[in-house]
Amino acid sequence: MSYARLLAKLERYDAYRNAPASGRGNAARAPRSHWQETYAGPPLERPFPPLLFVFAPAQRRAAPATREAAFHDRAEPNWRITVATTTLPLLTAHGPERPVWRVVGHGVNRRPLAALPAPR
Repeated sequence: MSYARLLAKLERYDAYRNAPASGRGNAARAPRSHWQETYAGPPLERPFPPLLFVFAPAQRRAAPATREAAFHDRAEPNWRITVATTTLPLLTAHGPERPVWRVVGHGVNRRPLAALPAPR
């Protein structure tokens, strides 16, 4: 997938995060967004889940680490959602719970999945 398509996908997820719920609603509880109605379950305080991108080897493409770095150069750090990336070699060698995730807008240090920052 091209960088432009990945960035457009982030914009769509950001828009989805704030999309109003469909239907008539319920006067007995506070209004919820569409994603909360569909996926979050009862707790309203549950944040929007992080978006995780894995860069894998591909023919006629730069190495996964190079593509990951280029994506971070292009991605805006002001998303209201948490966006983290890794490479397939790192993920398969260490697993998702080890510090393999690099968060957009938070430098080059890698974190474990449980240590990803909460969305803004």
